[in-house]
Amino acid sequence: MDLKGKVALVTGAAQGIGKAIAEILLKNGAKVSLLDTNVQVGEATKAAFEQTYGAENILFLPCDVTSENQLKDSFSKTLEKFQRLDVVCNNAGIVDELNLEKCLNVNLVSVIKGTHLGIEHMSKETGGAGGVIVNIASMAGLIPFSIGPVYSASKHGVVGFTKSLALTCFGKHGVKLHVLCPGFAETVLLESLQSSKVPGQKEKLQAMVAMIGIATTSQIAEGFLHLVMDQSRTGASMKVYGEGKFEYEAQPLDADPGTWKPTE
Repeated sequence: MDLKGKVALVTGAAQGIGKAIAEILLKNGAKVSLLDTNVQVGEATKAAFEQTYGAENILFLPCDVTSENQLKDSFSKTLEKFQRLDVVCNNAGIVDELNLEKCLNVNLVSVIKGTHLGIEHMSKETGGAGGVIVNIASMAGLIPFSIGPVYSASKHGVVGFTKSLALTCFGKHGVKLHVLCPGFAETVLLESLQSSKVPGQKEKLQAMVAMIGIATTSQIAEGFLHLVMDQSRTGASMKVYGEGKFEYEAQPLDADPGTWKPTE
């Protein structure tokens, strides 16, 4: 997809991975709607982006993705300002093992709702031009993650939901679905894990970091861009390791062979 003149909506875009994804979209000529609950940081990010990419190309919308009304309203306001929608990135996520409902609502339920809203507004069946949705999961959605089982469950859900819906979505709506699965990233989420006082957790985390590595948010955004630009497949699952190395996961055996391209 050529991003020049296209419009993207990114959740959790005030900082971290979401901010890096928003910036790489802007760098490639897209207009971007930034959604986040953190109004102060979101406004600061918007102001910084405006200096480089122009105020006409950026919209910041305070949005709690667990509120269906706020999420719907943000999609509507994005379309009202930019008159189209081509890319959706459901990125907002948290680690909260003590509040499992909140963790699941932010990490999984909001992704499902954001995906359906994206399809609704981009579907060729309803007058849209098609598009791409990239849902941000995690390597914890592909492998066991003993220090965050609720977080892992939410991310496994994102992977399963995205890859399953992708089997029919492109043919029916003209919307491609992908899932990006970063390992560890230089974000506040990693900082919160590293500051844990649970016995043995730091040692387990250090062992996993040594195996997977830590990527910068910019490197993860490069993986996101690769998925958006890839015209050859839908339903792809991409892992991002330390130093920004990425690779596609093998496709499921029950996939429609006309939909998938073998992993390279």
